[in-house]
Amino acid sequence: MATVQVGGVEIAYDRVGQGPPLVLAHGAGDAARIWRPQLTGLADEFTVVAWDEPGAGRSSDLPAGFTLADYALCLAAVIEDVGLGPAHVGGLSWGGTVVLELYRHRPELVKTLLLADTYAGWKGSLPPEEVALRVEGARRMLAVPPEEFDPTLPGLFAGEPPPEYVPMLDAMARDVRQATMGAQLLLMAEADQRDLLPQIGVPTLLLWGELDVRSPLEVARAFEAAIPDTELVVLPGAGHVSNLQAPERFNQAVRAFCRAHR
Repeated sequence: MATVQVGGVEIAYDRVGQGPPLVLAHGAGDAARIWRPQLTGLADEFTVVAWDEPGAGRSSDLPAGFTLADYALCLAAVIEDVGLGPAHVGGLSWGGTVVLELYRHRPELVKTLLLADTYAGWKGSLPPEEVALRVEGARRMLAVPPEEFDPTLPGLFAGEPPPEYVPMLDAMARDVRQATMGAQLLLMAEADQRDLLPQIGVPTLLLWGELDVRSPLEVARAFEAAIPDTELVVLPGAGHVSNLQAPERFNQAVRAFCRAHR
């Protein structure tokens, strides 16, 4: 584990392997551990970096008033701390929204983008009625006492989660901070990054679970239409957390894409 300080916030990240940097941002309610199959499966060819975003995992609590841009600038600090130049930068779900915001503010740090089952913000990718339903669900989730808080979101997997990852998923759920989850979901609800997509000037890989119900394939198609240089890989049988439900195919696609854009 390594750490970097940004404005009083300590950010922890894992770094394994050698080679071109591949930096990964996790989803809401997750931590660096969600990238275990990528940390182990891609370190033979890449320097794989997975952060615990502010307010998650081993990182400091989330400061009051933290914005999406603040998340992005903290991720920029991690990439600079790794010190290997522009990186292949990937994000899953909420993490993809953070990665897009990184590109908005610090495009020189991004060699390619890898967007997995993500959104241009909920407002930017989902119908208004779906956003309203999710906001109401988030408010109910956050209104309970701490001892009753359950951060599990519906529809993360197609069917049951892979049994080998259930202990890890349970451990991450126990570690989720209620304030962090609230900030993530409410920022996601308000974000609309559609203006950014046509301006993306780096190759972009879209990785999508075929059976994702949280960010359906129509969202991927919208990204594909809006971003100038994209490649869409659909992972058969996988849901929203496609890096865990189809890790071998996910890693193969990432490896091939990054090799093609060294």
